[in-house]
Amino acid sequence: MCEKIAAGILGTGSYVPEKVLTNFDLEKMVDTSDEWITTRTGIKERRIADSSQATSDLATKAAKKALEDAKVDPSEIDMIIVATVTPDMNFPSTACIVQANLGAANAAAFDISVGCSGFIYGLAIAQQFVETGMYNKILVIGAETLSKIINWKDRNTCVLFGDGAGAVVVGRVESGYGILSSYLGADGTGGKHLYMPAGGSRMPASEETVKKNLHTIFMEGQEVFKFAVKVMDSATIEALNRCGLKPEDIDMLIPHQANTRIIEAARKRLKLSNDKVYINLDKYGNTSAASVAIALDEAYRKGLIKKGDVILTVAFGAGLTWASSVIRWSK
Repeated sequence: MCEKIAAGILGTGSYVPEKVLTNFDLEKMVDTSDEWITTRTGIKERRIADSSQATSDLATKAAKKALEDAKVDPSEIDMIIVATVTPDMNFPSTACIVQANLGAANAAAFDISVGCSGFIYGLAIAQQFVETGMYNKILVIGAETLSKIINWKDRNTCVLFGDGAGAVVVGRVESGYGILSSYLGADGTGGKHLYMPAGGSRMPASEETVKKNLHTIFMEGQEVFKFAVKVMDSATIEALNRCGLKPEDIDMLIPHQANTRIIEAARKRLKLSNDKVYINLDKYGNTSAASVAIALDEAYRKGLIKKGDVILTVAFGAGLTWASSVIRWSK
C-alpha cells in the first residue's frame, strides 16, 4: 500500500513597499485621528505602493524570497496561484505576469479572487495537487495593492488598508507534517457588505462611474465585523476538528490581520496566550489576501515557528468568504 503524500510549506517570503503612511499622515487627509484609528482597529501605519508598482511587482519580489528560502529554482515550479482582488489587469492573470517575471516556464498559472481569504484558499488548492501526485512544487502568493482602489476621502475605509505580498512554496514533506486540514466556505448573500461596484461586466467603466468613485472599496463595517467575529471562531474549530486536534494543541495562531478586536476575541475564545498569536496589523494594516502570508513569513523568520509546531491560519473576506487551515510545520 502506497503511503499518502503529505503537502507542506517548503519556503516562505514576503515583500512590502517602502512608503509608510501613518495615522498622523491620515489626520491631514481626512477627518480622523491616530487615537480613533488605533482604538478601533489597532492599526498605526500601513505600506503604500508607488505609482510605478503593480500587484505583480510585489508578488514577484515575495515569490523570489520564497523560492530562495525553499532552495527551489523557478524551472521546478509546476503551478503559480496568485490570490488577489487588485490584479494588474483583468487579463492576462497576474499569475501569468509573475510567471514571466520569474522565468518559471514550466508552470501553469492562474489567479483566484476570494478577498482576504485568498491565500488560504490557494494553500488548499495547492495541497490537492501535491497530495494527488499531479504536481510537485506549487507557488502560492497573496498580493495586493489596495491603495489603488481606495477612496482617500472615505475615512471609514481609507484608514484600514495597505499594500504587500506574501508567498510560499508548497511541496512534498515527510509523513505526519504539512497541511493537516483545510476548511473553505462562502456566503454570497453577504457580498453586498464588501465590494467594488464598477469595472466589471455589471457596471463597465464610464465617466459617471469614475466621477462617483465606484471603482473603489465600499464596505458596511458593522456587518463585516459581526460576520468576522462569528466566522473566525467557527472556521478555527472546524479546521481543528477535521484533523482531530483541539485549541490547546495550537502553537501559533496566524489570523487575517484586519482588526485587533476581532483577533483578541478569537484568542480569548480559544484560550490562547498572547505569545501564541502573531499580529503585525499595527505595521501594515489590512493587506487582504497578502495578510496571512506576510504574517506567516515574519513569524517564521523571527524564529517563532519551529519544526513540529501546529500552526493555525484563519481568514475572512469579500464574498463573503472564510478559510482556515492547520499546518504541522515541517521546516
